Amino acid sequence: MTYTDTSTQVIGRTRDEIARAVAEDLEDGYTVNLGVGIPLAIPRFIPEGVTVFLQSENGVLGLGPHPGAGREDPDLTDAGKQPASLITGAAIVDSATSFAIIRGGHLDATILGALQVAENGDLANWYVPGRNPAVGGAMDLVAGVPRVWVCMEHVDRSGRPKLVRECTFPLTGHRIVTRVYTDLATFHFEDGRLVLKELAPGVTPEYVRERTEAAYVEALVR
Repeated sequence: MTYTDTSTQVIGRTRDEIARAVAEDLEDGYTVNLGVGIPLAIPRFIPEGVTVFLQSENGVLGLGPHPGAGREDPDLTDAGKQPASLITGAAIVDSATSFAIIRGGHLDATILGALQVAENGDLANWYVPGRNPAVGGAMDLVAGVPRVWVCMEHVDRSGRPKLVRECTFPLTGHRIVTRVYTDLATFHFEDGRLVLKELAPGVTPEYVRERTEAAYVEALVR
């Protein structure tokens, strides 16, 4: 298969638009962990009237968006060490309690980035061979959570697909991804199959097909 270098093209969603797409799918009352990268933009896009309790593994339950220039508190950050705010009723806890929330099955979803997602739902997001490993809490976050949503660019910086037949990087979890949001499309895993559900604005099914190594079926809803 030949892949096209799209580095000079602007098509599909921006990183913020990926975050917005994810935020619009969150349901009222969810408790959700946000990983670093694109997921950290999600607090800015949660729809009005929807209450989502965002959990950060550094010990925040009730994470809010960036507080705005000049209102930053150096003692209050998200998992990416960026300034954050708190929603009404938020709690700050120690690391042991934070991971007890994660490991105890108290999350409705975890949203995180990825290096690769395989067509069977395998996830690789913690280590590129030859570079410094960065395990963090990724393996805890994908174990025992009913919804694992990935948000990422569709291809890497070299134009190689990140939705692949099999992950070539070390796995974070086996058959655990339930949705994938990229700059080009949204996919769900249904009955063990990867299903294309939505195209980003200006993107055609053929464009996605050319940039996806993983096998999938199309069942577009919008």
